[in-house]
Amino acid sequence: MTLSNTAIRIIVSVIAIPALLLMAYFGGVYFLSFVLIVAGISFYEFAVMAKKKNANVNVYPGLITVIVLIINQYNNFFSQNHFLIIAFLILLIIELFRNYDSAILNLGATLLGIFYFGLFGSALIGIREFYPESNGLYINGGYLIISVFATIWICDSAAFFGGTALGKHRLFLRVSPKKSWEGAVFGFVFAILTMISAKYLVLDFLSLKDVIIIGFIIGTFGQIGDLVESLMKRDAGVKDSSNLIPGHGGIFDRFDSLLFSSPIIYLYLTYSV
Repeated sequence: MTLSNTAIRIIVSVIAIPALLLMAYFGGVYFLSFVLIVAGISFYEFAVMAKKKNANVNVYPGLITVIVLIINQYNNFFSQNHFLIIAFLILLIIELFRNYDSAILNLGATLLGIFYFGLFGSALIGIREFYPESNGLYINGGYLIISVFATIWICDSAAFFGGTALGKHRLFLRVSPKKSWEGAVFGFVFAILTMISAKYLVLDFLSLKDVIIIGFIIGTFGQIGDLVESLMKRDAGVKDSSNLIPGHGGIFDRFDSLLFSSPIIYLYLTYSV
């Protein structure tokens, strides 16, 4: 018997979601491993998409740079800025010896991948490690990440069902013809409501203002992140970033909103909380 695409999606979600929540809860090397896998595979998927536009991403140096940025965010061995300067110089020198048509395309695509997945992935680690210990516990950052996960999932679901039921005005026809303003508003409202609910369940260490702003960030920039990835896929002429996850597409497809909203949440926490 062949399973439908919906059945496959449900089975994968039932297996994957508890694993993600456990890694977020326990943090440490578990969550670090999760972010490294997401960022590393997404970088490779992006490189494959870029190839369709004749941009030859320097995969191995770029992937190493992404990994080092994320691990350094976790351990703080050295300055991220200093490392990026050195990595950029090395990439420029390596490009001299690569026999591809356009150095500008190659370098531009490689740097875009490094910034997108390396820095955005680092921000995700920064959120999880923002509350390293509270009253002898290491769980506040875990509760925050779990709340962010839940908010993104609920925002996506609300946008889909709200758009399906009431969507009449196209949100961004050139990028994603099926998305509507009505769906986006549903997603935005439910993102804020989910974060407010999370405050009274597990985020008592954050103020009401903080959770509303984080909900606002996810409800806006999370949905923008999905549009940005759709823009890249449409430019590359692909439906999904890959077919790695049965019924769900690629890793980049599943975590585009999380990656895009993470640096803004991290900046908010750093300068406001």
